[in-house]
Amino acid sequence: MVQVLLVGIVLFAPAGTLRWWRAWVFLALFAAVRIYTVTTLWLTNKGLLAERAKRRSQPGQPGVDKLILQLVRLAILLLFLFIPLDVFRFHLLPRPAVWLASLGLGLYLFGWWLIIQSFRANAFAAPVIKHDTARAHHVVDTGVYRFVRHPLYAGAVLLLLGMCLWLESTAGLLLALIPLAILVVRIGIEERFLVAHLEGYAEYRGRVRSRLVPGVW
Repeated sequence: MVQVLLVGIVLFAPAGTLRWWRAWVFLALFAAVRIYTVTTLWLTNKGLLAERAKRRSQPGQPGVDKLILQLVRLAILLLFLFIPLDVFRFHLLPRPAVWLASLGLGLYLFGWWLIIQSFRANAFAAPVIKHDTARAHHVVDTGVYRFVRHPLYAGAVLLLLGMCLWLESTAGLLLALIPLAILVVRIGIEERFLVAHLEGYAEYRGRVRSRLVPGVW
């Protein structure tokens, strides 16, 4: 709920108004999905919930990943601050058509669905790159991991793009490329780490060729 409150502040404070129904819909969905996700993990996988609640700097984590995580968080924060400024003040680019904005809401929800499915399939989906020997870390190749190697990141991509469309910031789509580019860099770092430290990951990478988009990349 603290996260919901913070997201509400970074959206409505720069907008200078509470009369923004699209942001209210977005915030309500964000709250509902977060509550559902945390409740589901609490009931089915407390170990993963505990891992995701830890601080973003941990033993065994590559130093470069600590920097990458900070850059991602900063880039996403700037995106959240930019969207209301663009919608209510800058008007840098024409707003997307109504049908396209509605499609954005669908992408946003589908992105959350991918993330939830990633959590269900992978009990080791920690927020940091590490080899979790304490919990018998092993390769996961079931569920959505049968189709792409990084479905959680794929969901995050859809989240950010869908958010920009639904909140009607075309310029925000361009700014969203920054955190997405950082995620692409992190995928390379994570895969090199897993090939070196996690038994069977190289074979998994050979079986599942796509990183984010099946048959594309």
